[in-house]
Amino acid sequence: MAATRGKFFKTLSGRFLLLTVAFVMLAEVLIFVPSIARFRADYLLSRLKDAQIASLALLTTDETIAPDLEKELLVNAGVFNVVLRRDEIRQLVLSSPIPAAVYETYDLRLSGPWELIRDAAQILIDPMNRVIRVIGNPVQQGGLLIEVTLETGPLRVAMLDYGVRILLLSALISAVTALLLFIAVQRMLVAPIRRVVQHMQTYAEAPEDARRIIDPTSTVTELRAAEDAMQSMQTQLTNALRQKERLAQLGGAVAKISHDLRNILTTAQLFADRIESSGDPMVARAVPKLVSSISRAVNLCEATLTFGKAEEPPPRLERVALARLAEDVIEAEGLGAEQTPASLVTCIIDILPTLTVRADGEQLFRVLSNLVRNAKQALEATAKEGTIEISAGEDEADWWIRVGDTGPGLPAKAKEHLFAAFQGGARKGGTGLGLAIASELVKGHGGKLDLMRSDSEGTEFLIRLPKTVHEIVHDLPLQTRAGAAKSASMMDP
Repeated sequence: MAATRGKFFKTLSGRFLLLTVAFVMLAEVLIFVPSIARFRADYLLSRLKDAQIASLALLTTDETIAPDLEKELLVNAGVFNVVLRRDEIRQLVLSSPIPAAVYETYDLRLSGPWELIRDAAQILIDPMNRVIRVIGNPVQQGGLLIEVTLETGPLRVAMLDYGVRILLLSALISAVTALLLFIAVQRMLVAPIRRVVQHMQTYAEAPEDARRIIDPTSTVTELRAAEDAMQSMQTQLTNALRQKERLAQLGGAVAKISHDLRNILTTAQLFADRIESSGDPMVARAVPKLVSSISRAVNLCEATLTFGKAEEPPPRLERVALARLAEDVIEAEGLGAEQTPASLVTCIIDILPTLTVRADGEQLFRVLSNLVRNAKQALEATAKEGTIEISAGEDEADWWIRVGDTGPGLPAKAKEHLFAAFQGGARKGGTGLGLAIASELVKGHGGKLDLMRSDSEGTEFLIRLPKTVHEIVHDLPLQTRAGAAKSASMMDP
């Protein structure tokens, strides 16, 4: 039973119930203190009024009053004696023996709220029956001053009785108020929160099920905002999970295709090696390029299979002649010196023949190939003449490569998720994989691929590759850093 109560008071409802009772009781205490002080003041004023009436009845006759009648008047007034000041004359009107010396004098004419509270507290704390003197103003202008003496015992009993009734009433009000607030909070706050929690638990069981996404219905502004935020988060998470599932399925299919394609390309590579010894000059010039293309295709298939095993290989760093690599890229894309005369796309390479970079040649080839291919497709889509330019240089910290075109620029939607797979496609039917792959490969070198500009005058990408080995290894996965460091230590100085 105690454990059940402990659990209840740890809940929002239990704690709110405790706080409600505590605050209501505090409010009642703040009301009780001045109320009991006011009750004491009214009690004393009532004694003064009764004493004044008794004394005025005596002043209406010139005859001496009988002792028994005087005693009865004092008993009815609840005092021992009465003193009136009229016309600057202080007169003892009624009197009887006082059982003890006067303990304290209270002048109600000079008592403020704090004095009344303090004096009431003294009466309640002191259990002794004291004799006190009380001074006040007569009612109905019955003189200048009235003074009586009385015992504190009856006053204290009356104050305690009044206080008990006030406390009981306060407790009843607190209980009713707490109950009403508890019910209101249960319906307006706790129940909606429980509903949100239940939705979270239900959604967590199958986050890929879109039917379990919360439907905001709360009428409380704050809870509605929380439900809207949760709906947005769950929608994004569900879409992300679906996309990851599709990517996983696609990855499995690609791995199978790459495995078979690698076998086919290996056979083609053997035939290419055989025809390399041909005496035909045209064949002799074409075979090296054919062998190079087939080798890159085989390496790509092997890299795809490795990627499917979640083992991303580190870049094999070596000295790469950048101008020669750029020429291979534009020839592979059909933009070299032997391109079709009718082609509308012209490619310009502005790279010093002596400029070399430390990079993985195959990976850098794929990066430039993706960028050039995207630029070529964008220019061909306009059916107008255009230019692709590849330039490069270096500074103290980095090598930089700039790939730009004079195309129409990227759509606004493509810019939002430019380097995200299956989201940054710039053309209809595109997958958006090219830029995602390029960005990932550059990051593997410790570098960065950025979109510098994209407007009606064209698009420009900038690749930065760090010169220091530390930066190259820094962004790689832990299991591949050792391999990258080893490759870096073996490359040319």
